Amino acid sequence: MKQALKLTTLAAAAGLLATPVQAQGLDIVFTHHSSASNPFWQAVKKGFDEACDLIDAQCQMIFTQTEGSIEQQVANMQAAIARQPDAIITSIVDNGAFDGVIDEARKNGIIVIGSNVDDLEGGNGNARQAFIGQGFIPAGYSLGKAMSDHFPDDGPINVIVGVNAPGQNWSEQRAAGVISFLEEFKGANPDRQIEWQKVDAGNDMAVVGQRIGALINANPDTTAYFDTGLWHVAVARFLNDQGRGPGEVLLGGFDLVPEVLQQMEAGYIQVQIDQQPYLQGYIPVIQANLMKSLKLSAWNVDTGQGVVTPDDVADIMPLSAQGYR
Repeated sequence: MKQALKLTTLAAAAGLLATPVQAQGLDIVFTHHSSASNPFWQAVKKGFDEACDLIDAQCQMIFTQTEGSIEQQVANMQAAIARQPDAIITSIVDNGAFDGVIDEARKNGIIVIGSNVDDLEGGNGNARQAFIGQGFIPAGYSLGKAMSDHFPDDGPINVIVGVNAPGQNWSEQRAAGVISFLEEFKGANPDRQIEWQKVDAGNDMAVVGQRIGALINANPDTTAYFDTGLWHVAVARFLNDQGRGPGEVLLGGFDLVPEVLQQMEAGYIQVQIDQQPYLQGYIPVIQANLMKSLKLSAWNVDTGQGVVTPDDVADIMPLSAQGYR
C-alpha cells in the first residue's frame, strides 16, 4: 500500500503539526459541496474537529442539503462571511462560481484556504490563499495505471469512465487522468483493440447502479469501469445481484469509505485511490491558526494519491471504523 497512513502515523503527523501557539478564540467555518449523507466527508470532519479541539477553536462545518449543490455552497459561504469568522475553509469545485464570494471574504480580512477541490488555475484563478488536497489528474492517471495490471493479456479492452459530477473540477480532472493513461496504454499496444467511453455516471448510488449497470448489460464485453468517486460500489452491488463474479468487470475509484473496503474484500473492486481526507480537514485548521497567530504565509499541501488494493484492506478496516480513513 503506497502512502496509506496507519493510526500511529496519523498521531505522529498530528504531533508534528501541533503548535503551542494559539490564536485566542479562533473562529473557523468549513463550507463544501457535499451533503451529510456522503460518507467521505465524515473523515474530513473528523480531522477538522480534532484539529479544532487541539487549538481550542470555535469551528463549524456546513454541509449542503443537496449533494454537489454549488448554489447552496455559495449561499452557505455568504452566510459565513456575514458572521465574520477568522478563517473559511472551502472546496472550490467550479472555476467561476466562488470567485466573488472568496474575494468578498478576503476583502473582509478573512483567511480563505481551499481544501479537497481547487480552481483549475490554482492561486492564479482564485483568491484563496492555499490549497490542501489531491492532484486530480495525476490521481486519475495512477488509478488507470494500477488497474492496467489487471487487464487481460490479450484481446480487446473496453472501458467505461464515469464522470460523477459533469463540469465540476474534481470529477472532470480525475476522468481526464484516467483517459490520459488509456491513451498512453493504447499507444503502447497498437495491435490491440482498446476503446473507452466517457459517460455521465451521476452521484447517487441508485442512479449510478442503474445507469452503469444498463451500459454493462448493453456491452457485455466491458472490461472495466472507472468511477471518479466512491459510487462504483453500486456497480459492485449490481454485478453481484446479476450473478457476475468478482473480477468479471474490473472496478476502480476513489476514497476508502466502509462499503468500498467491503467490496474490495469481496473481490469486486480491484484498485482504489486514497486522498487521505482526514488531512484535508486537519491541516487547514492548523494552517489558519499559524497564519493568524504567527502571521505566517499560506502553503499548499498535496495529500497524496495512495494506491490501495485488496491486500491492504485488513490494515485499513480498523482505521475506517474509527473514522480516520
